[in-house]
Amino acid sequence: MFMNVSSTHEEAVRSLKRLHKRFPQLHFKEFDEKVRVYTAHQPDMDREKLNRFMILTAVERISSHEPDWTYAAADLYLRSLYRNISKARGIGEAELFGSFYRHVTSVTESGLYTKALLDTYSEEEINYLGSIMEAGRDELFTYIGIITLAERYLTKSHEGKVLELPQERFMIISMTLLRNEARDKRIQLIEEAYWALSNLYMTVATPTFANAGKSHGQLSSCFIDTVADDLRSIYDSNTDVSTLSKNGGGLGIYLGKIRSRGSDIKGFKGVSSGVIPWMKQLNNTAVSVDQLGQRQGAIAVYLDVWHKDIFSFLDTRLNNGDERQRTHDLFTGVCLPDLFMEQVEQRGDWYLFDPHEVKSVMGYSLEDYYDEEKGNGSFRDKYWACVAHAGLSKEAVPAIDIFKRIMISQLETGTPYMFYRDTVNRYNANQHKGMIYCSNLCTEITQNMSPTVMEEEVIQDGKIVTYKNPGDYVVCNLASLSLAKTVLDDVLERVIPIAVRLLDHVIDLNELPVLQAHITNLRYRGIGLGTFGWHHLLAKKGLKWEGDEAVAYCDDLYEEIAYHTIKSSHELSKEKGAYPYFVGSDWSTGAYFSKRGYSGERWDRLRKDVSRGGMRNGYVMAVAPNSSTSLIAGSSASIDPVFRLEYSEEKKDYRIPVTAPDLSPETTWYYKTAYHLDQHWSVKQNEKRQRHIDQGISFNLYVRNDIKAKELLKLHLDAWKSGLKTTYYVRSTSVSDFEECESCHS
Repeated sequence: MFMNVSSTHEEAVRSLKRLHKRFPQLHFKEFDEKVRVYTAHQPDMDREKLNRFMILTAVERISSHEPDWTYAAADLYLRSLYRNISKARGIGEAELFGSFYRHVTSVTESGLYTKALLDTYSEEEINYLGSIMEAGRDELFTYIGIITLAERYLTKSHEGKVLELPQERFMIISMTLLRNEARDKRIQLIEEAYWALSNLYMTVATPTFANAGKSHGQLSSCFIDTVADDLRSIYDSNTDVSTLSKNGGGLGIYLGKIRSRGSDIKGFKGVSSGVIPWMKQLNNTAVSVDQLGQRQGAIAVYLDVWHKDIFSFLDTRLNNGDERQRTHDLFTGVCLPDLFMEQVEQRGDWYLFDPHEVKSVMGYSLEDYYDEEKGNGSFRDKYWACVAHAGLSKEAVPAIDIFKRIMISQLETGTPYMFYRDTVNRYNANQHKGMIYCSNLCTEITQNMSPTVMEEEVIQDGKIVTYKNPGDYVVCNLASLSLAKTVLDDVLERVIPIAVRLLDHVIDLNELPVLQAHITNLRYRGIGLGTFGWHHLLAKKGLKWEGDEAVAYCDDLYEEIAYHTIKSSHELSKEKGAYPYFVGSDWSTGAYFSKRGYSGERWDRLRKDVSRGGMRNGYVMAVAPNSSTSLIAGSSASIDPVFRLEYSEEKKDYRIPVTAPDLSPETTWYYKTAYHLDQHWSVKQNEKRQRHIDQGISFNLYVRNDIKAKELLKLHLDAWKSGLKTTYYVRSTSVSDFEECESCHS
């Protein structure tokens, strides 16, 4: 191989021998020759320069023909990472995996780790946990996976040097989230959590992944607020938005209660400016209050389709028209009742109202109602009463005209998201305690919402006291299961209880800067356990996306996930107590199970156990986008089809080739890519999946930019009729860049 014996050559020889031994399936001839020529011309180069060259040479060879070069590149990158971490710590490489207590102490003293770790665990316990870490599990990473982990998640010094090994990140997450467990079982629980995380059987959401164990940053993914129709509520909500955005949270904001343009204010007619000015304010907040200096804030705003401002709302992200009416940095979602979709299908008229006038004239708010049954219920009764009332101003417009505007915006910008409010509220397990008006930034969270009301008074000593009646300010606590790995390794039943326990601890450990969010978190103890790697799993099992077999398998698999998730939360409630609002919920009455048609011995037993013994969490499942963390775990994102068999992940100054996971001559045939799939099959899968997910699913529709309007309309009607609660982006081939909330990447 090499005849010279300089230190550079020796280092190259050692690296190549290791790579040849570990990856016998790769063709090394051209790679070896490039390294030989490079070292021959630069015999005195340092190890880092040699390693960088070898990494880049390996990366160049990643392709659909030899996808395993990604693991060779990751191997080389890890060697460099270990060396740099040892330098940053001031120790030899041989000491890296034997100095966990010293590492925790040092990073805590530097102010990067929370002191709670050293306050909770003894030196003996930390050294033991260090001894069970498996460095060999670093071999599971692809190149894009380890790069993403190192650049965005591993703890760095104030100077930007990585201080933390990949396995230490998994252990620190486990130690942090489980630190309040009883001492006699804490270490065993940490071992289980570390096993699940380090084997990439599951991931926690980006805020938890990046911030657990650190001295700064919160652990929850995103939040949902309801804005009341008064000036103080609007500005207070914006303050809360900026506070949460600063700490890295994405937000969903419901604006449906705000009066429309031309409404009256204190009896003065036609003076209200409507929702657009308040959206402009939120847009400025999103841009100016960035997330920990890394990216601008991420905010989605939702409006009801009967609101008089709906047309201007749908135009806010378009690239043409009056810029004073544009909010390009906000994402939009529209809240749709069944009645509207029926009118679209029948080509009937739709009526627009001012919510302030409805409340003043009718004595109720339309948004506070929904149809309790398909085709029948309170909302349509109240709506038609508004239409019939002669004293209530209204605008009649063909329902299809509104839908056309929705589709025009979707094809240009990807939004608005679709929120099917009747379906959501009919299946709300906690409808005894409230209403769900909208979803979050990534459309997977559906939990009770209400506005916060504030009062002030002056007390005797001249001080002003502010009272807040806290509304339900939703908090998203997310994690995801790797379907391909957990199912094929037959560990699903073992991993789910670990994930549920970890998420439950996120609720108690989080220090949320908006107190009503903290209160809501404790009232419902809502979590969102989701999945990624669906297409990866289908390919490994040899199932075609477009087929009844995949649809049936989706139904069976997600029923299994639902069963074990509900059971895990129930078992946790026996240990720690039920969530405060359990009594009266669909969980307690058994309605949760009957609404979904769950039957059979095990479901009947679980229904009775839950009814008697409680649930630890009021909401338990939600499928988030999780594209970043699924990259780390080496799998396909969420429930999405793969975008391409081979593509380049863009970085600031370079590109990284990425291939579909476990791509091989056997799996290639089952990786039909997103824009070549019939989206109606995706809807069929989600119809089955949604039955088992108590919250929502981040579900993208992939369409060509030349899709006919009637075909896109059919897709939306199919989604609604199939019982989907939400749809996320309409990803058109003409819009390639979608800014997503990375907080939800669980």
